[in-house]
Amino acid sequence: MKSKLIALLTLVAPLVLASSVNAANPQHVKKLLSTGECAGCDLSKANLSGAHLIGADLRDANLKGANLTKANLEGADLTGANLAGANMTSALATNVDFKKANLNRVNFTRATIHDSNVYGASMNDLNITNAEISNTGIGIGGEDAEIPDWK
Repeated sequence: MKSKLIALLTLVAPLVLASSVNAANPQHVKKLLSTGECAGCDLSKANLSGAHLIGADLRDANLKGANLTKANLEGADLTGANLAGANMTSALATNVDFKKANLNRVNFTRATIHDSNVYGASMNDLNITNAEISNTGIGIGGEDAEIPDWK
């Protein structure tokens, strides 16, 4: 009986540990939701769907693969943040600072993006299907386009 339990734990432990790798730090998620400040936090793969992150300080945060569907990010500072592969479907991103952020493969389907700074941001393979974008340097094509910096 004891040897079967040890064998089972030996097989299951790597699977449990592997699934927790690259997952959001629960304390960081709690801190963000309670204070709106989480610069440099690990929020990778966090479920922040519908979160009110108005004016949030997320500078240099890791939001890789995070679910930000219908999140309100008005006035948030995401300077240098890693949002690679994040789902921002129907998110509100007005007056957001995405300066030098990694926006590769972000899903902005039906998102509202107005007056946001994307200076120096990496924006490969964005999905902007039916997104409402104005006064922001996100568009289709144009490697020679100039993207102004706010500051």
